[in-house]
Amino acid sequence: MKQLHKPASVFLPMLLALLLLNACKQEQATALAPPAVEVEVVTIRPQPVNLVVELPGRTAAYRIAEVRPQVGGIIKKRLFTEGSEVKAGQLLYQIDPDTYQAKFDSAKATLARAEALEYSARLKAQRYKTLVQTKAVSEQDQVEMDATWKQTVADVAAAKAALDSARINLDYTRVTAPISGRIGKSAVTEGALVTAEQATALATIQQLDPLYVDLNQSSIELLNLRKELSAGQKHNRDTSQPVKVLLEDGSEYGQTGMLEFSDVTVNQTTGTVILRAIVANADHELLPGMFVRARIDKGQVPNGILVPAASVSRDRKGQAMVMLVNDQSIVEARLIQAGQNMGDQILVSEGLADGEQLIVSGLQKIKAGVPVKAVAASTPDRKQSATDATASIAKTE
Repeated sequence: MKQLHKPASVFLPMLLALLLLNACKQEQATALAPPAVEVEVVTIRPQPVNLVVELPGRTAAYRIAEVRPQVGGIIKKRLFTEGSEVKAGQLLYQIDPDTYQAKFDSAKATLARAEALEYSARLKAQRYKTLVQTKAVSEQDQVEMDATWKQTVADVAAAKAALDSARINLDYTRVTAPISGRIGKSAVTEGALVTAEQATALATIQQLDPLYVDLNQSSIELLNLRKELSAGQKHNRDTSQPVKVLLEDGSEYGQTGMLEFSDVTVNQTTGTVILRAIVANADHELLPGMFVRARIDKGQVPNGILVPAASVSRDRKGQAMVMLVNDQSIVEARLIQAGQNMGDQILVSEGLADGEQLIVSGLQKIKAGVPVKAVAASTPDRKQSATDATASIAKTE
């Protein structure tokens, strides 16, 4: 019996020693293993996203009229204040009318003389028509008298035309505003000599309410927009598109404009197409030539995915990628199809699904395959409704 218990007394301490050594190694490995890195995550949730294209452009006057004289003469008066509002038909300049008044009076007298001769010739022609029936005058005399009367009728018509021309020239000595709007500086003063159809305008009038906004859209963006529409990716579009104008300081203009037309020719130098919008400008806050940006509605993506721009990085090939936390709390790298920027967010068209956890903070401490501890991001809720979610592209020439 003692021989049976002797091997057990020998091997039992050895077994206990091995178990103790293994436990120590496990405790040492556990002590050396780094703790799981804590990262902030957000849960991917698709949402309706309104897409807006942001384009650069410049304002332009709705109507422009250059005031020029239609007769020559000396400027006697300037009857407007530079930079003021003028009405259509308002008198702006008075050219010396004396010469034109004299021509008008002469034409008027010529007409009166022609009418007197026509009256006399008409009565004589009527008398000859009666006398020729009684053979008191020959038929030849009657025909010549009738022709003389018709000539005086033509002279009256010519005199009336000359009088009308003289009246028009006299009226042209009053240089009036062709349109309503704001008039600029005057190119001449009293005493200046002007000529008909001169190259230099006396002044320029611009109608500022409403105002045009001429925008530049790249031909590539135009083609992409048409493809998106044909594929049914955008909805709720109509022909009258609203336009929001952004001023040079970044503030939004108070009035909403409407897209009026798109040019049919691509600029061969810049590769852009001109879009023209029209916007109300009652307070003249906008002036012609100002640089502005305009936001035009492109439609809606019903199930768009927006992610923070800081969570998107690029691999060596330049492909967009993000880091996710899978069900085993392990970091997973994922390639995505990044679309348009919206402020500090990016619209993702491919690569992410509903419910996945996206790492948004602590990216510099992790890599694919390492375990992490996911906590909800402390950033404000980024979810937006269909009317608030907006993705825009900043276009520059």
